[in-house]
Amino acid sequence: MPRRVSLPGAEEFFRPTQGAASSRATPEETSGTSGRVRHDEKITIYLSGAELLELEQARLSLRAQYGAAADRGRVVREAIAITLADLAENGENSQLVKRLKG
Repeated sequence: MPRRVSLPGAEEFFRPTQGAASSRATPEETSGTSGRVRHDEKITIYLSGAELLELEQARLSLRAQYGAAADRGRVVREAIAITLADLAENGENSQLVKRLKG
């Protein structure tokens, strides 16, 4: 006689967890003891194989040569922050404007 397996219902999968959305960590808060920052938004970018390789080499170089350990996402977020600060400070003369204008 076949035995039936009891599976949880949808209410079990979609129930509020401890510390529901209203108490989620802000980007300034870290997640546990790992030091990782929790982010609420996500974008997807596409890189060529060469660009991804350069990004990974930069990440490894930061760790090996400068003792700055970071994942690729952190490297990209820091690069964005630097670029946006340069744009805000230098406007037309920023590296971003120069590169986008060709």
